Amino acid sequence: MAKKERANFGTKLGVILATAGSAVGLGNIWRFPYQAGEHGGAAFILIYLGCVLLLGISIMVAEFLIGRHSRANTARAYQVLAPGTPWKWVGRLGVLTGFLILSYYSVVAGWTLEFVGEAATGNLTGKTASAFKTAFEAFTANPWRPALWTLLFLLITHLIVVRGVEKGIERASKIMMPVLLLLLMVLAVCAMTLPNAMRGVEFLLKPDFSKVNSDVFLGALGQAFFSLSLGMGCLCTYASYFKKETNLTKTAFNVSIIDTVVAILAGLIIFPAAFSVNITPNAGAELVFITLPNVFQQAFGGVPVLSYIFSLLFYLLLALAALTSTISMHEVVTAFLHEELKLTRKRAAALVTLGCAVLGILCSLSLGIGRDYTLFGMTLFDLFDKGTAKIMLPVGGLFISIFTGWFLDKKIVRAEITNDGSLKVPLYRLIIVLLKYVAPISIALVFINELGIL
Repeated sequence: MAKKERANFGTKLGVILATAGSAVGLGNIWRFPYQAGEHGGAAFILIYLGCVLLLGISIMVAEFLIGRHSRANTARAYQVLAPGTPWKWVGRLGVLTGFLILSYYSVVAGWTLEFVGEAATGNLTGKTASAFKTAFEAFTANPWRPALWTLLFLLITHLIVVRGVEKGIERASKIMMPVLLLLLMVLAVCAMTLPNAMRGVEFLLKPDFSKVNSDVFLGALGQAFFSLSLGMGCLCTYASYFKKETNLTKTAFNVSIIDTVVAILAGLIIFPAAFSVNITPNAGAELVFITLPNVFQQAFGGVPVLSYIFSLLFYLLLALAALTSTISMHEVVTAFLHEELKLTRKRAAALVTLGCAVLGILCSLSLGIGRDYTLFGMTLFDLFDKGTAKIMLPVGGLFISIFTGWFLDKKIVRAEITNDGSLKVPLYRLIIVLLKYVAPISIALVFINELGIL
C-alpha cells in the first residue's frame, strides 16, 4: 500500500528538469569557470567531458536504480536492497551529507539575494576594485545581514518543498530551469558582444594541452563528481519518485548534458567579460562576489544601464541556480524524516528548515564575529564545506559504485536499467564495468588528491 501511495513526478519533462535542477547549482556558474581558467581552458573541458561520460553517468544511473527499485528515501533504500547489512549506513551518510551541505550552502545562497538587492538598487556601480572587496568583507562579517538572507533563502526553499513532489518540486523546476537557461543564453550573447570578447571564447574553446598534468585530470574528475551532485542522496531520492517507465540511462544522459551546457554557458558569460577588461577568471570563491562585479562595471562602464541590467540578471541567475540545488538537498532530509519518523511532510520540512537555519546562522557567524572559534583549525563554515566536499561526498560515491557494481543482485540492476527487459541498452555491459572498476578507482584517486596525499 505504501508503494502505491508514494508520490511520483507527473511528466517526463518534470523528471528531467527537476533532476537537472538538483545537479545545476552555484558550482556550475563559478567553480567550473575558475577551474577551467586554472587548468588550460578547453583542455580542461575536454577532460571534464570525458569524466562525465566515464564516471558521472554510470554513478548517476546507479543512484537512479537504487532509488527507483527501493521506492524509499535514501536511508531506507539500502535497507530495502540489502536488509540486515551495514550498507544502510551509506544511505544515512547521504542524508547527513545533504543536511550539512544545505546548512552552509544556504549561507552562500543568501549572499546571492544580497547581491540581487545590491544590483537592483544600483549599489554595484561606481565602485573601485578595492571597494568591492571591502564591501563584501564587511557584509560577510556583519552579524545579522547574512543571517537574515540565509533564513529567507531557507524559507523560500521550505515553501516549495512542503507542497510536495508534483505540486512543489516539479512545478517549481518547470518554471525555474527554463528561466535559468534563458538567462544564461541572454547573458552569454551580451558578454560575447564586448570588445576583445573573442579572446575569452578562444580560451574556452581552444585547448592548451601544455597545462595538462595529473592535477588537471583529478581536478576535472572532482568537478564532474561534485557538479552532478553525486553521493549526497539527491539523485537517489528523486529517483524514488520516478515512474517505472522512466528510462534511467536516457535520463542520466539528459541531465548530464543540461548540467554541462549550463557550465559551458557560464564560461561563455564569464570568460569574454573578464578577458574584455584583461582580468583572468581564476579568482576562486572571490570570482562571483568580488571580481565579477568589478568586471561587469568595467566591461559596460561606457553604458551604465547595461552594467546595471547585466549585473542584476547575473545575480538572479545565481539565485535560481542555488535554489534548484537547495530544494533537492532539503527534499533528501525531508523524505527521510517523513518516512522514517512517520511525520507529516509539513512537520518534517519544518524540522529540516529549523535545523538548517540554526546551523546556517552559526556558519554565517563563523565568517564574522565567530571566526576565532575553530575546530581542526577551521571555522564552522569551512569545516562543513571541506568535510562534505573532501570526505563525505567522495566516500558516498565510492560506496554507491561498489554497492551497485559488486554487491547488488545483477538481476535487479539489469531489470532497472532495461525496465524489466522492455528497453535495449547497448551500453549496459559498459556501465557495469565502469561501476565495478573505473568509478571506484577514479573516486579513490579524487579522494586521495583532495586529502593532499597525491
